[in-house]
Amino acid sequence: MTTDAFLADCRARLAFDLLSNTWNAVVLWALRDGPRRPVELRERIGGISSKVLTETLRRLQFNGLIDRQEVPDAPSRVEYQLTALGRTLLAPIDAVGAWAFEYGDEVMAAQEAACASPPQSSRPAC
Repeated sequence: MTTDAFLADCRARLAFDLLSNTWNAVVLWALRDGPRRPVELRERIGGISSKVLTETLRRLQFNGLIDRQEVPDAPSRVEYQLTALGRTLLAPIDAVGAWAFEYGDEVMAAQEAACASPPQSSRPAC
C-alpha cells in the first residue's frame, strides 16, 4: 500500500465508503445465509424503513455486491442474494463487529466522559 492509499479515487477509500454507510454492512450481513425477500430483510434487520432498505439494496446492487432475482410466482416477488464479490466483504464486516464487541464499552465510556466535561466547541453534540 502506498502512502497515498486513502486519497481521492483510491481503492482503499472506495472500500471504506462502502462500509461507512450504516445500512450497507447490515444488509450484507443479513444476506450471509442466503437469498431473502425485502420483507424478510426488514424483519431480520429491524429499525430500517422500506424506503431506506430499497435505497440500500439498489446501492449494493449498483456496486455489484448483491443480485436481484425475480421469483416466478403469482404474485411475482423478488429476492436478493450476495454475489461472490459481496461475500468477500463478510470477513471485514465480521472483523469490525468483533472489534465493536471487544471495545464498544470503552468507546461509549469515552463518549460519556466527554459529555460530562464542560462543553468544547470542537466536540460533537451529546
